[in-house]
Amino acid sequence: MAKRDYYEILGVSKSASADELKKAYRNMARKHHPDVDKTTGAEEKFKGINEAYQVLSDPQKKGAYDQYGHSAFEQGGMGGAGGPFGGQQQGSHQTYSWSSGQGQDAGGFADPFDIFEAFFGGQSPFGRQARLPRYAITITFDESVRGVQKEIEIEGRRQKVKIPPGVDDGTEIRFTNFVLVTQVKKSDKFVRRGYDIVSEHEISYANAALGTVAEIETVDGLVKIKIASGTQPGTQIRLRGKGIKHVSGRGQGDHYVIIRVKVPNKLSRDQKLLLEELEEIS
Repeated sequence: MAKRDYYEILGVSKSASADELKKAYRNMARKHHPDVDKTTGAEEKFKGINEAYQVLSDPQKKGAYDQYGHSAFEQGGMGGAGGPFGGQQQGSHQTYSWSSGQGQDAGGFADPFDIFEAFFGGQSPFGRQARLPRYAITITFDESVRGVQKEIEIEGRRQKVKIPPGVDDGTEIRFTNFVLVTQVKKSDKFVRRGYDIVSEHEISYANAALGTVAEIETVDGLVKIKIASGTQPGTQIRLRGKGIKHVSGRGQGDHYVIIRVKVPNKLSRDQKLLLEELEEIS
């Protein structure tokens, strides 16, 4: 069954402002929350409302959705073109419960208490449960990819915590009595798109025309790729399974190499003659 349009789910137009999106989301979520809406399918409808808002409230995801629709977040992405939005997109508001060393996806919602506070004036309907305190932890890009164990101090008590591989900037990891929010430093080599990695590789005009073999750095190490003859500037080469491992432990993203062609600023006399000869032959 085809997925419903996100704008249709929230009842807004494509030109809706951020405030209009937020207002529509709150109205729809309040109306169809499973504790309020007792009709069949209310829970699925509520999840769909959250999914629609998480995409449309994020400018980058909204741009991809406006251009490619739901295919922007499916395997292959960008309408089947295999672009950097291919694969499962993970938002920066994920929450994971941590127990016995395993991270578990909590359903993709930000924090249920945020919703209840909005609906019930700060009162959680769960009564005895209070909002868990949040602490930020800064890690490097490599640590976010491979996972890391850190020693932190919470309320005067030092303890070791394990950050699972695959966390992103803004990922929430829920422990028994607190939540850690990861802040990931930027990489000077890679750009992250969900679980995919994007990098650029520069080649000469001659290599673009004749083809070559290049060595590409990925998060898993060096990989040799074949660049076909006649490769055009901006061509993307997809390295399947060379991206970031999913924080759930299932699957791995892809690595996209964008080819840039270097055009020399200055040419020697011989180079000019060769290019002029090539132009005449062409």
